[in-house]
Amino acid sequence: MSISQTIRDFITLSIQSGGWMEMDRLYLENRVIAMVGEDSLAKAEVREVTESAVDLVEQLLIKAENNKVITDLQAEKDILEAQLMDLMTPPPSVVNAYFAQYYSKDPEQATDYFFHLSRTNDYIRTREIARNIIFPAETEYGDLEITINLSKPEKDPKQIAAERQAVKVDYPKCMLCMENEGYKGRLNYPARTNHRIIRMNLDGESWGFQYSPYAYYDEHCIILSEEHRPMKITRATFQRLLKIIEVLPHYFVGSNADLPIVGGSILSHDHYQGGRHVFPMAVAEMERTFELKDYPTIQAGIVKWPMSVIRLQGKSQKDLVEASNMIFEKWQSYSDVKLQIVARSEDGTPHHTITPIARRKNDLFEMDLVLRDNNVSEEFPDGIFHPHPDVQHIKKENIGLIEVMGLAVLPPRLKSELKEVERYLLDEENTIADYHMKWANQLKNDNQITSENVTQIVQKAVGSVFARVLEDAGVFKRNAKGQSGFMRFIESL
Repeated sequence: MSISQTIRDFITLSIQSGGWMEMDRLYLENRVIAMVGEDSLAKAEVREVTESAVDLVEQLLIKAENNKVITDLQAEKDILEAQLMDLMTPPPSVVNAYFAQYYSKDPEQATDYFFHLSRTNDYIRTREIARNIIFPAETEYGDLEITINLSKPEKDPKQIAAERQAVKVDYPKCMLCMENEGYKGRLNYPARTNHRIIRMNLDGESWGFQYSPYAYYDEHCIILSEEHRPMKITRATFQRLLKIIEVLPHYFVGSNADLPIVGGSILSHDHYQGGRHVFPMAVAEMERTFELKDYPTIQAGIVKWPMSVIRLQGKSQKDLVEASNMIFEKWQSYSDVKLQIVARSEDGTPHHTITPIARRKNDLFEMDLVLRDNNVSEEFPDGIFHPHPDVQHIKKENIGLIEVMGLAVLPPRLKSELKEVERYLLDEENTIADYHMKWANQLKNDNQITSENVTQIVQKAVGSVFARVLEDAGVFKRNAKGQSGFMRFIESL
């Protein structure tokens, strides 16, 4: 297909996306000609387009590189790709107007529209996400979800060198700031020209709703404060979470904890994560119920889960907020030294917080409160309630909101490393990493391994390790001593 036909087809899709009219065609085609380094447009027909915008843009990027508009640096390709895809994306005011129009009919129609747009214009990097290795792992807590994260491509030496030489710019302040909407990007900062944010009013505050470019689950979204401020769990957190699932009842929403070690990767900007996904923790049942005498409308219980989770259910958002906040404040000052649970250091440094998750269950609002403690010790310098050294060969990073709910986000190194483990188990030539040896030998001793079952055995073992990772992060352990301690805390409520 000629470059002229590619450009014409791409503009046809741009007009169909809702941001332009047929009258804009010549203007748009001339914009693209300039962007890819062409001087003119040859004859080409306006026709029904069968290729996706992503495929067409890939051809346009090749032409731009051949015309020396860009080099082979991935960052330059990403910047131009986002500029082209911006033509596929209506302006923010139009996107918000469409969202409101669909929302007036049904909240699901509104998110369906915005999600489809974010995929079509490649803001959600569907091809890259498809590289992830995903498999379930059966455990005593149900089927956990395992993801080896391969969506973000590794930088080549030229890209790393270019980033080092790039001028340092303090704009936007972080990748969650609203100033990212439409931002061109630079060699050391991602392109966001095709990025759009839906404006939300949460109890008088301005917030934004967007999707995650590198989604880990269905309709992975981010709700972010307009103000660039640190994350902080407060009573307002519970109010906002419940308000969000009132506005978007088909989504869950949760917050990372707000302390180092147990918090998420971005603590500098107040935000929540949500989406249209049922996590393993959501289907885990309450194994023990209890009463909160000051909140008779609230059903409360302990969830059968490797971490320490209190679940609250009720029809009254107000009661649910107050009960959640009461438990949170109690936990902030609660210590059980016998279990190495210490609320504050001698200098007053706080160590207790929670990871809260809200969702709808028919006519009930539901709040899960995951108790977190970020203390360290001489034995566990990375964190007493953090993956312990013997499981860090699989997972040593922080246990954030997504992992808490039962979805492991594992590092890219495991793609090749687990293949070497399989070769070792089959007595084939291998380059197994030393830190996997003890684990691999245990697998050898415990299983009859063949070429047909080796992958299944390794994947099941990875799931078991992830369950142990979550148990390590649990403050009240899943043994008699730990559960007795959990009940002491429950009685203090």
